Amino acid sequence: GPLCSILVKRFGCRFVVMLGGLLSGLGMVSSSFCKSISQLYLTAGLITGLGSCFSFQAGLTVLGYYFVRWRTLANAVASTGVSLGFMLWPLLSQYLLDKMGWRNTFLIFGGILLNCCVCGAIMRPIQLASGSLLESAKPKEEPGSGAEEAQLSNGASPHHPTLQQHTRRTKCFQMLQKYLAFDIFCQNKGYQIYTIGVAWTMMGFTVPHIYFVTYAIHNGVEERKAALLISIIGLINIFIRPVTGLLSGHRIFTGRRIYLFSLAVLLCGLSNFICVISAEFSMLILYCVILSIAMSGIGTLIFQVLMDVVEMDRFSSALGLFTILESITLLIGPPLTGFLVDITSDFHYVFYNSSFFLISAALFMGLSFCALEKKNKLREASKACLDNPSRYQYSETPTEPKAESQSPPAVQYITSI
Repeated sequence: GPLCSILVKRFGCRFVVMLGGLLSGLGMVSSSFCKSISQLYLTAGLITGLGSCFSFQAGLTVLGYYFVRWRTLANAVASTGVSLGFMLWPLLSQYLLDKMGWRNTFLIFGGILLNCCVCGAIMRPIQLASGSLLESAKPKEEPGSGAEEAQLSNGASPHHPTLQQHTRRTKCFQMLQKYLAFDIFCQNKGYQIYTIGVAWTMMGFTVPHIYFVTYAIHNGVEERKAALLISIIGLINIFIRPVTGLLSGHRIFTGRRIYLFSLAVLLCGLSNFICVISAEFSMLILYCVILSIAMSGIGTLIFQVLMDVVEMDRFSSALGLFTILESITLLIGPPLTGFLVDITSDFHYVFYNSSFFLISAALFMGLSFCALEKKNKLREASKACLDNPSRYQYSETPTEPKAESQSPPAVQYITSI
């Protein structure tokens, strides 16, 4: 995530999307020649994962610049690609494995992922409000430069070991602050709450998807029918996500999308209890329908809410730290659940574990943002009271009517050209 943020700042979104497509395809093609699972960790895991991150994160960033008014709907429509892949990938994978074997399947997947290069090539470059794609040639004075100049003026050599060490520490801190958004995390309470809440959500969000097919087969469902269940989730997502984006983009939800997101996470957690109650195929289909609706809300709003709580010019950096924290919990959640299933031999712990993290995360985000909103309203009210004390005082002293003040000139913000 942070590496992608640095590359986006330096080379732009188009280049990073194309680089991601190249890495993804290279990773999949290399996987077809692997002879051990450890080699697949490197090719299908590290290389393909790195490429997928570059393509996805850079594509998401450029989408935020392309759209302002219809940004939520644009996110929803764009994310239907995820749903389409979610629907087709299990069926295509099963078909190719049966007909061509796993090595040729990896080769074909590599060719498919190389199309990300084509997608990146047709992306329109973004021209920021400054009118330039590049940063200003005149360097800004950075924190710590004054201290260095003071030391130099006192006779300290620029090659002095102490000064060099101080300079390295300063530059390292500035890099972390710029590309990992630590300053935003410490100062912006909304970003802080949301990042922690989503990271906690990811502990349980992907767990049912990983174990769902195995759970269905374990309870007597045929392998092809079990794979079809995942495709049903993707199919429903294709139609629900644009509707969710259109509704959540309405002005009545402006500033309140975090509550819709929390509600979607809560519904996702509650839906897991359907699988606990029964593992019949009809009940599993019902679970897929409800889970799809909840997933549509999460997939549509997860990055839109992030755009709401941070400024767009820092979105790429904020997304970098956001990605790190949620990726850590994504790494922890599935193995932890697998360990519980191994020691208990009970697949119900998959859904218990997922529901615990999802429901607790939904309550944490919803209640925390509600408390934060009340706190901000009280602060604004007290500030208004201090700024306009005469508004709350009665005076009998006559005053002369003042001339109507001119309205301030309108300010135009250029988001894209």
